[in-house]
Amino acid sequence: MTSKKELRWEVGWSNGVQEAPERWVSASVPGAVQLDWARAEQWEDHTYGNNWRQYEWMEDKYWTYRARIPVPVIKEGERLIFVSKGIDYSFHVRVGGSIVWSQEGMFTPVEVDLSEHAGKRDGIALEIIIEPAPKLAGATGRSQAAHSCKPAVSYGWDWHPRLIPLGIWDETYLEVRAAEHIVSAEVRYELTDRLDAATLSLNVRLNADNCAPGELVWRLSDPEGVVMFEKTVSIMGKTVRTEASIENVRLWWPHDHGEQPLYTSEVYWDGSGHSVVHPQKIGFRRAKLIVHEGGWKEPSQFPKSRSLPPITMEINGRAIFCKGTNWVNPSIFPGTITSAYYRSLLALAKSANMNMLRIWGGGIVNKESFFEHCDAMGIMVWQEFPLACNLYPDTPEYLRVLSQEARSIVTRLRKHASVVMWCGGNELFNAWSKMTDQSLPLRLLNSICYEMDPQTPFLSTSPIEGMGHGHYMFRYRTGEDVMEAMPRASNTAYTEFGVPSPASIEQLKTFIPEEELFPPRPGTAWEDHHAFHALSPEMWLMQDQLDYYFGPYETLEQVVEYGQLLQSEGYKCIYEEARRQKPRCSMALNWCYNEPWPTAANNSIVMWPDKPKPAYYAVQASCRPLLASARIPKFVWNEGEWFEPELWVLNDAPVEAQGGRVEACLTIGSEEKVLLLAWDYDEIRPNANRRGPTARYLLPAADAERMTLELIVPGREELSSSYTLLYRAGGRPATSVSSALNFST
Repeated sequence: MTSKKELRWEVGWSNGVQEAPERWVSASVPGAVQLDWARAEQWEDHTYGNNWRQYEWMEDKYWTYRARIPVPVIKEGERLIFVSKGIDYSFHVRVGGSIVWSQEGMFTPVEVDLSEHAGKRDGIALEIIIEPAPKLAGATGRSQAAHSCKPAVSYGWDWHPRLIPLGIWDETYLEVRAAEHIVSAEVRYELTDRLDAATLSLNVRLNADNCAPGELVWRLSDPEGVVMFEKTVSIMGKTVRTEASIENVRLWWPHDHGEQPLYTSEVYWDGSGHSVVHPQKIGFRRAKLIVHEGGWKEPSQFPKSRSLPPITMEINGRAIFCKGTNWVNPSIFPGTITSAYYRSLLALAKSANMNMLRIWGGGIVNKESFFEHCDAMGIMVWQEFPLACNLYPDTPEYLRVLSQEARSIVTRLRKHASVVMWCGGNELFNAWSKMTDQSLPLRLLNSICYEMDPQTPFLSTSPIEGMGHGHYMFRYRTGEDVMEAMPRASNTAYTEFGVPSPASIEQLKTFIPEEELFPPRPGTAWEDHHAFHALSPEMWLMQDQLDYYFGPYETLEQVVEYGQLLQSEGYKCIYEEARRQKPRCSMALNWCYNEPWPTAANNSIVMWPDKPKPAYYAVQASCRPLLASARIPKFVWNEGEWFEPELWVLNDAPVEAQGGRVEACLTIGSEEKVLLLAWDYDEIRPNANRRGPTARYLLPAADAERMTLELIVPGREELSSSYTLLYRAGGRPATSVSSALNFST
């Protein structure tokens, strides 16, 4: 059997690779050198105020981890292996004063055989020397990462401070193995055209060319643990390949379309004396990107160009409307992210009726437990490589590291049922990046995905033709609000869109000093945490919009309430409008889901670390598989105007929706609720919408600032919806309520 042993680490810094640190402090592994040093210095939390600035100097130092390899009891026929699943970013491994491994890249695991040192009487010194953060000469900000595969987000973004983590960020340990052992055992499969049977291919790699004769045992169990087959294969060299077939396959589905049955493959070396089981969970599914219904008819006139690229996700032959979000690093320091933390955030996403996460290319490729949770929860993953918003070079050195990292990423993730799409990176075909589909990094990534995982779709970047990124505010610079603009949009997918809001008052108090809390202003912790000068002077607090809609605020409570109302209603509008635009539109993924640290104002719907904003619940409601919905022409309504909401029933479920009734009711301030319209609708076929009538109601005079539209589905309250709008008195005189009602369909 193998055995793992954790090491006790220390860390220190110096100004050169050959220079020894003058001071050593205790290190947590996995973690980050910044956190270790701050802990030793008893610094205050980096998330409070502007404390993060005292970490800036660390990115330019050489950091050395050291540990004493104890004298292990390894028997004849055993090997001692140093294993690390992730070291950030460019580093050397030194044993007994000699460098035995050098690497650039944080996503490629490290294994070093230390057996020759295992018998040292006093043990041996193991050191990992981390080089300074890579920086492109002459560049500033995120462009400093444009020549490396280090995620660009830590170089500073509009929701992430410039704080560049370094260190051991994933599991790292010593392992005793048999001298002859299995290095990897992976199962790939092909489904029949009818998706009812599968041919499984097992590929096993051993660590030696001439292993002793023996047999491998391969066992497959169904989701309940019942063994479906057990097969014995003779060892004939360094690699072993074999196949098997199974019938009556149970398919893996996104959680809103079916179940997530996971089969278990187990491989072990029978009779080797070290029967280490290599398990793998398998979810059988077929993922494709297809052209939307009617898409091949476009463009309809000459001169013609190409039709829009496919972006409708098809799982197991069924078109899926992807409702989800953009996932960003849940921590500035990836080494601190645990399986339990992933589970908490992912459970919230599933509860919000989200079925897809876009893993943004500016951040890390998540740890293994993230994907295991997504497999089990039925959440699809759009996985980007670590490229974002930069012009990445065609140089041989960059392409070498990119190839190494991409192959490591694909090798690790392709076995996960949840990973349904690869993507080169974020916003690479835009003016600020200036890459094209002829850029060698993207051609390389496409070729690697084709070679290593040909059945999973690949996109060069997001957005491409037909897809939309933005806008990221409630009221556009043109003067129209999101409710006015979205119905005129015509995209095949909305893969980034945002409406900002402040954090809750309770959250703000945890990181903004009391004397800076109110009023919000630049030059304080509000700016450090992205409320001002994040992209422009007013972002992301957007005081100009708060003033426009609500007038000058007088309390912090008003700032938070106003901003969170705009975010909630803005996200309702975009998600529901995207769904109304099916089948041309097939995705709605907001920017963004979560945060890497506490922001004062941001587009996120979940505050750091895992606290929902009110907008989270608005999105949850708008992403229900079946709901009554209203297309509302604008946000602000005046006395004497005709209020004209158009009614819909939205259905993304894979089953037919029964008919029913929608009652549209309006309440202005504290006035009595008025029934605007009652609409009886018939059954709705699976994954289809039903467009209904438009109510017309002449808004009367009222002493109010807000009004609420309710869509009530009698007997099925879980389908009901509610929208809060602004009301302004004055204007044309109102007519009586009775003359304003319109019950026509």
